[in-house]
Amino acid sequence: MPNTLHQTFGNIDIYLFDQLLKGRFYNCKKVLDAGCGAGRNLHYFLQNGFEVFGIDPNIQAVEIVQQLSKTLAPQNPVGNFLISTAEDLPFNDNEFDLLISSAVLHFAHNERHFDSMIRSMFRVLKPGGYFFGRLASDIGIEDLIKPLGHRRYLLPDGSERFLVNQQTLLNYTAEFGKLYEPIKTTNVQNLRCMTTWCVQKQ
Repeated sequence: MPNTLHQTFGNIDIYLFDQLLKGRFYNCKKVLDAGCGAGRNLHYFLQNGFEVFGIDPNIQAVEIVQQLSKTLAPQNPVGNFLISTAEDLPFNDNEFDLLISSAVLHFAHNERHFDSMIRSMFRVLKPGGYFFGRLASDIGIEDLIKPLGHRRYLLPDGSERFLVNQQTLLNYTAEFGKLYEPIKTTNVQNLRCMTTWCVQKQ
């Protein structure tokens, strides 16, 4: 059937899909999407017996993902999806086996805000749990971006983002755990770069 893949995975981030194909999250049971939006990365988890949670500061997005959960996984409580920010996650320490942060961290206002989001996410992740992050970086376009202060930059595509470099990611990795996949960066015609950052918490 032509729609089978889309029905199973939705419009999932291709690099998260890659990790699923590798069986990386096979033993995970409790999943949090920190910045879930309308739930594009949650179709597979909702339909395959995971306990799925999500937060987003946008009330409309939370309402959409609650409806998605009702449709795909009626047994998954809609109360698992909350209006919240990544830096103030309303969950206990060491609660999740997998935390997804896709296209969220590059909206940090400054270094302090970025740091608070990262620490909040790793706080709620269990030891041995997996962090999957996709975020904008300066890797490969260092000479094409314009600094605006506080590690925010104007990108060639006209957007403004908080950008990390590889060393920043390696420093946080060393603090919280180890890479379970090498850092990978996709360069979109020198307009922007998106980096995949995968850390297993120690």
